[in-house]
Amino acid sequence: MPGYGLIGAQWGDEGKGKVVDYLAERAQWVVRYAGGNNAGHTVINEQGSFSLHLVPSGIFRNHVSCVIGNGVVVDPDVFLSEIEALTARGIDTKKIYLSDRAHLIMPYHVLLDKLEEKDRGDDPIGTTEKGVGPAYVDKTNRSGIRVGDLYDPSNLLSRLATVVEHKNALLTKVYQVSPVNLDDIFQRCMVWAQKLDPFVQSTELLLHDALDRNETLILEGAQGTLLDLDHGTYPYVTSSSSSIGGALPGLGFPPQAIAGVIGVFKAYCTRVGSGPFPTEMTDNTADQLRERAWEYGTTTGRARRIGWFDAVAARYSQNINGFTSLVLTRLDVLDGFDPIKICVGYDTNGTTINRFPSSSGILEKCTPVYEEMSGWSKPTAGITKANQLPQEAAAYISRLEKLIGSEFHMISTGPHRDETILIKSLME
Repeated sequence: MPGYGLIGAQWGDEGKGKVVDYLAERAQWVVRYAGGNNAGHTVINEQGSFSLHLVPSGIFRNHVSCVIGNGVVVDPDVFLSEIEALTARGIDTKKIYLSDRAHLIMPYHVLLDKLEEKDRGDDPIGTTEKGVGPAYVDKTNRSGIRVGDLYDPSNLLSRLATVVEHKNALLTKVYQVSPVNLDDIFQRCMVWAQKLDPFVQSTELLLHDALDRNETLILEGAQGTLLDLDHGTYPYVTSSSSSIGGALPGLGFPPQAIAGVIGVFKAYCTRVGSGPFPTEMTDNTADQLRERAWEYGTTTGRARRIGWFDAVAARYSQNINGFTSLVLTRLDVLDGFDPIKICVGYDTNGTTINRFPSSSGILEKCTPVYEEMSGWSKPTAGITKANQLPQEAAAYISRLEKLIGSEFHMISTGPHRDETILIKSLME
């Protein structure tokens, strides 16, 4: 029963889309278990360049079925738009399955997300304002609307009436904006019910059957471990469990079926939105890296903050997820930079620590303690064999492995599928 978690090991944007697309050649299922359309994966292959927000990155393999699990919050309009765009480009979307237990991002969620972020003033969380956080709040508060509810109209209308009354009290009395209309929202739900129907399934049953057939599944993470609701830089985190722990409740997946956990690291660090970022650079080096790698959000277009590799945070991520193998992406972006720095500790009030603090306030005050390594002038872009790597690049990878406590089995040297060094199988 082989299931392999593929987890972002930093603050997200590690290049998981390319890795999933590459590994899906040997899988029958790619399943998404958390987040919403606040996440984005870019995939470049022989069919073109694609930006995905809800659809799993295995969609480009004809033999792969894709599942959006119950742990995902789904904006139906975004999902349907993504399906339409993929279909228009000749991608088969008939093997996409949407859990009937997944919660819906409703129009009032998007509105409240924007209002709440604006209300935070000078201390924003950095939300994408897609309604994801408020949808998870309603899920936890037991006032959410699930995909399956669309197919019980009378019960849906009754529940919506209560929810909308509460939301309108917030909108009009707290935020002093116009209320939303119950009838409009209900009619919108009826349209969604019709359009989503071909995709809706009890997906946990599909996955259990796949496991019984001994098929291979990739559990596709969204965002990164350092944005995990419990283990990330709270409160500057996402609203779901983006570490491997979120995969089990997010899919109805049995723990004994997980055969391995793959951690995806970028060769440097990036972060989008607010929150502590110890190795952040604000000099010309950051600008050069950002432009070379086009570090702008797939979903939002926001410029990503740039930093050197943080080995303290990386080791913490390793401990949280128990990675059995690692992937290093964007190595080619560092071509020509010399020296290259690695954060090996944090200085706080004159004391060096090598643990990742639970308090964002403390982390904000930490100064990185750097180790410098020689850069390389020979390009790594497009290399497909480990013995072709410059000596300095190989030394950098080896040092990261020692600091993290696990081995890199795959190195990405460019955005295309074939720009990959496979050192050892990640799924066996």
